[in-house]
Formats: sequence, C-alpha cells, structure tokens
Amino acid sequence: MSKNVAILYQAQDPPVIDGIKKPMKPSGYSDSGADIAYSLRNSGINVITSVENPKVENDLDWVFPDTKEGIEKAIEKGANILWLNTVLFTHHPIEKFISEGISVVGQIPADAEKFDDKWQTNILLREHQIAIPKSILITQDNYNDFALAFPFPVVTKPIRGRGSQGVSRVNDEPSLSLVIKNMFDTHQYGNALYLEEFLQGEEITITVMPPGEYLINNKTIIKDRHWSLPPVKRFNHQNGIAPYNGTVAVINNSAVLTDIEINTTTIQKAILECEKAAGIVCAKAPIRIDCRANSNGDFLLFDLNMKPNMTGPSRPQRQDQDSLTAIAARKIGWTFDDLILNMLNQKWSIS
Repeated sequence: MSKNVAILYQAQDPPVIDGIKKPMKPSGYSDSGADIAYSLRNSGINVITSVENPKVENDLDWVFPDTKEGIEKAIEKGANILWLNTVLFTHHPIEKFISEGISVVGQIPADAEKFDDKWQTNILLREHQIAIPKSILITQDNYNDFALAFPFPVVTKPIRGRGSQGVSRVNDEPSLSLVIKNMFDTHQYGNALYLEEFLQGEEITITVMPPGEYLINNKTIIKDRHWSLPPVKRFNHQNGIAPYNGTVAVINNSAVLTDIEINTTTIQKAILECEKAAGIVCAKAPIRIDCRANSNGDFLLFDLNMKPNMTGPSRPQRQDQDSLTAIAARKIGWTFDDLILNMLNQKWSIS
C-alpha cells in the first residue's frame, strides 16, 4: 500500500485535567506541520493537503485540524497515515480512528496526557532511580503556607507547560510570592504549579527515538530499544532560563556537543538515563528531555516533553527554524528531510 500522509495540527484547546491547564500554542503547530508536509513532499512521499495547490508560505494549506471533521476530511481525500503533530489526550478525536486501524506517527493519546503532567512524571522517574531536581507542589490552597526544602534561587513551572513558556527563576521570597500570585490570578496554567531547585550547571537537551528500523549513513539499522540522538547544549539563557523558542530561535542559543563532550562519563550517564526514561513512558515517537548539571557536575532530568517541537528549514522562508531535534539529527548525518522520513518509518497501528 502506498504511503498517503496527512499532517494534523492542534485546532482545539486541550481539556482541563484535574484543574490543570495546558495553554494552546497560537498556531497550533501548523507551522511545523507545514514544514513536515513540505519535507515529505520533497522526499517523494504523497502528502495529502487541505487545499489542492498549497502555497509554500501558507501553513494552513498543508495541514488538517485535529478535529473529528478534519480527520475525516483527510481520510476522505485519501490519507492512510496521519501524522499527529498536535497535543494529544485521552478521548482525543484521533482515538476513534486509531481503534479502526489507521496508521499514525505520534504518541498514544492516553500516554501523552499522562506523561505531560510534569509533576507526576518526575515522581515516576524518581521511583525508577532516575535523578531529578528537588521540587514541591504548590496549589491555590497551600500557596500562602508552604515550606521550601531547598534554597533560593528556585524555578517556578507550570505542570502542563510547553518548553520554557511560563517558567521563571526567582531569587527571594517576595519575588516568589509575586510570581505565584500572578500565575494563579491569571489562571493561565490552572490551579497548581510546582517549584524546583535551580541547577547552576550546563543545560543539555536529548532527543530519544523509539525502537524501530532506521536508515543511517545509507545503512538500514535496527534499534531494538529507545536510543538517543546526540545531545544539544543550550546557552545564552535569560535569567538562568532558556528562552521560549517562540521568542528566540533555537539556532541562536543551541549547539550539538562535540564527540569529546559526548564521550564524557557525565554525558554518557545522562544519555542512558534519558533512554531509560523513554522506555518508562513507552514513547512511540521522539521525545525530548531537558537535563541540567548540579554543582557536582551531575546531570539531572528536569523536563520530559512528549511532543518535541519539530520545526525545520524545509521551506525557503524557514531557513532559521531548526528545532533542537533537527540540530541533533544533523550530527548523525541526517538532513531535516532524513529525520522526517525516519520518523515516518516509525508509524504504527493497532492492527
């Protein structure tokens, strides 16, 4: 059967889960969805688009909304593989079509919802002896009366955030009170957040790929377990926090590690722990894990992202839009097109 691929983007707010909100990205990832679609078409894959002759600069021409109607339209136009470039959750419309046997690229929706809760996921990782930072849960009921078990500076974080959006470093108690009050008053992230110890050391991000068959250096390689792309280091932080990629393009503050850096004991340990974490959450598509070194130089996993940003320089006007995953992939000889083709090859279905 030929591969007829349609890309889904986020066209609806995700549900509020136990009082926790995940803000919707304004474009719903239609920009990266169009990057993916354009890349696939460049590679000779039959891409089903929402309009017959998509304009290269118009994101929405290339993608379908992740609603029941949008998915049905994609399938009616001939799609037999749906690329889930969207935020997934239990009872997402795609579940019906997965149950009917459609092939998809992306995570299991219920798993995406479960492990998108960064507080609960960190607890799970700690239970599996994976090193994570000290943290404390703050709710609207206890935010005037809690005790920190670690010193300032601390980091305030949404429980279901996107990258560094809504993440702040605070250096003292008055500043912390203001940040917490503002987060709860705006109710942008729901009725809970968490505080984390600030790690002073280097920050890296590691993309972990699912098991499967890959084409690397013109050779077919079977990966029977989760495996990582080379780590990418982050720099030019703003007040100790990597800026949100919607504000600063990651090519301006990120670089893949050298072979010498990758082969250090601390980096190798971080890679193994990230691969272990990907196995724990049963990732069926790439995930991105952010790590940072403590004062001893040991890396701790502080943010597991079930849906990495997947922008790329496939379209002429998008040459500065590398994602962290695309930067890492280049180290093993993959262009953005190679990365996207290898991701497509990991499509799955329940049949």
